[in-house]
Amino acid sequence: MRILPVLLVLPLLAGGCLVKTAANIVTLPVKAGAQAADWATTSQDESDRNYGRKMREKEAREGRERRKRDKECRKHPDRC
Repeated sequence: MRILPVLLVLPLLAGGCLVKTAANIVTLPVKAGAQAADWATTSQDESDRNYGRKMREKEAREGRERRKRDKECRKHPDRC
């Protein structure tokens, strides 16, 4: 009979830790599913950012090739 009062007081001493832990356990699958969906999809903002980066890289590459071609033309005008 002494154990029963201790068991009744134990949740009060825990200070809500059990409730918080239970809530975390219940919401964990939902959070994991949302994170998986976020990783699997690309937002419009992300898509725009990636497209802009690709275009800047392409323009930089074309600029390097153009400068290289111009330099070759200055060195050897008969080849251009």
